[in-house]
This record gives sequence, C-alpha cells and structure tokens, in this order.
Amino acid sequence: MNTQNTPVHIHLWHRAFWLMTVANLMLTMGVYLLVPVMPDWMLYTQNLTPEETGLAMAAFGGGLFLFGCFTSFLVQRYRRNMACVFAVLLMAASIGALYYMDTQKAVIVGFTPILLQRLALGATFGVAQMILSSTLIIDTCESFQRTEANHAAAWFSRFALSLGPLAGLILGRLAGFNLVVLAAMGCAALAILHILLVRFPFRAPDDDIPTFSLDRFLLPQGWPLFFNLLMITIVMGLLMSTGLSELFYAMMMVGFLVALLAQRFVFRDADLRSEVVTGLVLQGAALLMMLTRQQAVVSFAAPLFVGFSLGIIGSRFLLFFIKLSRHCQRGTSQSTFLLGWESGIAFGLGIGYGLFYGEPSTVLQLSLVLTVAALLLYSFLTHDWFLRHKNR
Repeated sequence: MNTQNTPVHIHLWHRAFWLMTVANLMLTMGVYLLVPVMPDWMLYTQNLTPEETGLAMAAFGGGLFLFGCFTSFLVQRYRRNMACVFAVLLMAASIGALYYMDTQKAVIVGFTPILLQRLALGATFGVAQMILSSTLIIDTCESFQRTEANHAAAWFSRFALSLGPLAGLILGRLAGFNLVVLAAMGCAALAILHILLVRFPFRAPDDDIPTFSLDRFLLPQGWPLFFNLLMITIVMGLLMSTGLSELFYAMMMVGFLVALLAQRFVFRDADLRSEVVTGLVLQGAALLMMLTRQQAVVSFAAPLFVGFSLGIIGSRFLLFFIKLSRHCQRGTSQSTFLLGWESGIAFGLGIGYGLFYGEPSTVLQLSLVLTVAALLLYSFLTHDWFLRHKNR
C-alpha cells in the first residue's frame, strides 16, 4: 500500500516521553540560537573574511560525522543516559568557549580557534543527538509506539529551526552576542536536566562490543535518500545565510504548525509521493516569490511556504529512513536522517557565506536550481528506488 499514516496513541505522551521531547527541543535550540548572530560576530567583531566565516559555519556539518562511529560503543559500554549527558556537557563547554572568546575584547582570536569551536560543537551535538534520538527517546515507549515516537520527537527538533534563530535574533538585538551565547548554554543545561529526570534501567553491556561501528550512526543502503535530503536542506542553509528576519522565522513556525495539521487531515491517506512533491513545489514557489516580488504579502507567504515544505518533507523522509532500515536498525535510520538534515543546513550556510556573501539574489537563484533538481531527482529516481528497497 503506497500511503502512510502515522497512528496517534494518547498513551505515548506520558511524563518520560514529554521530558525527552523537550530535551530534544532544548538541545537543538542551543545550536540554532547561534546561527543568525554568530556569522556577524565573526565578520565584524573577529574580522574574519566571508570565506573564513563560511568555512567555520560549514565545519559544524563536518563535525557531526566525527564521532558518530563511537555512538554504539558509548551506548552499550556506559549508561546510555549518562553518555548523552556527558556529550551535552561537552557541547555546553564548546559554546562556553565562544563566551570566553567574546570577552577578550582586546584580542582577535583568529580563524583557527573559531573553526575548531564549530567543529567541536558539531561533534558533540552529533553524538548527543544520536544517543537521544536513536536510543533514549524510543526507550521511553512501547515497541508498537516507536515509529510514532520518532515522528513526534523529530517535530520538536524541527520547531527549533524556527524558534532558535527567532530567539537568537531577539536576544542579540536587545542584549548582544554574549547573552545569546549564555542562552545557548542555558538550553544545553535544560536538556541535561530533562534527561536526568527520567530513569533508565541499567543494562549489562554486550560482550565484545566493537569500538567503531556504523550501528546508530550511518545507514549505508540509504544513500539515495540521504543525498536527496541533503540537497533539500542545503537550500534552507542558503536561505539562512541571507540574514532572515524575525518575521521570517515566526512565519516559518506557523508553516510548521500548518504542516502538522495537513499531515493529519489533508495527507492522511494520500499517495506516498504527494507530500515530498507538494513540499518541493511550495518551496520553489516561495523562492520565486522572494526573487520576483516585493509586496508585503511575500514576507508572510514565502516563509509560511518554506516552513510547510520543510515540515512535511522532513516527516516523510524520516519515515522513509525507518522503513528502509532492517531489523535492529531503527536507531541507525534516525541518526542517518539527522546527519542529512543538520549537515545540509550547515553546508548551505557555509556556501552562502563563503561564496555568495552579500548576493541574496544569487543565493535565491541557486536555491531554486537545487529545489528543482531535488524535485526531479525524487520524482524520477529516489521514490521508485525507495519502493523497491524498503523493508517495512
């Protein structure tokens, strides 16, 4: 059957699951608070070039892949919740390094320390998010609720894509870069608190645990889905590099909420292909409006379309990865989706700042080309490939 409707179980939303989803939101917001304000800090306070700024923003995406191969070892060798807490602590420490750099007003720290900070932030966030999404969240629910749990928890990460930059812009305008950094550290601390409030029973580690493993890290057979998702999220990163306003991110959040309702009522029994195609068409329409129209309504409609598009596409691709995974690969599918989503946004930011800084029209044109290419790739290759290779 080529339709997909994720069921709703009210009993899924118990205290432990709520705590884990809020931890997921806080963890992701800790990263996205910095996205709209850190490039200007690098350019105008630290005197980095646009090329260096782009490399630093893209380094976060590379960092996501650094320690993923250790995720399975950490989860099985140590208490899984404490492994996640330790990763979030390291993430908070890497954000704290920014606070130290900014307080050294008389010293320009230079490109290399900032590059290493972004790389470390990506690495620690990647491990923390992989453990949280691939292990802790699904450990709080029954086995028959796990697909719904993955689907619901991912929405909280998606919300952070609009709420994080929105809060970062407001805080930065009102109180400066330092407060944004402190708020990001506070989000990491709240994520730790929520994780510690949930009790996870001790599990004896397996014998002969491999130190390096693709388990809970990367799903090799999912590369066409991964590449298609990467193309879509690069567009979002490119858009964010143009210096979007608070209104844009606020309307993106409205788009996410509309997408959530549309999934439940409009696409409930629709053809499996319809959500991604609709999302990419609307994303293309938003880009065309931003390129060719100056009316005030575009400021509201375009970001709403972008939020709606990312909402339904993200949900569908996540379920595709889950359906593609084999037995005991659910956690790996979650991590692979995370890598495609987050690294695409980081690489898009890097391309936008590094190659097209100060050229918003060029960024929008490139984004439109990538959107059309992603639509063609999905329609003529990825979708049929998925139907032939899915395992669930």
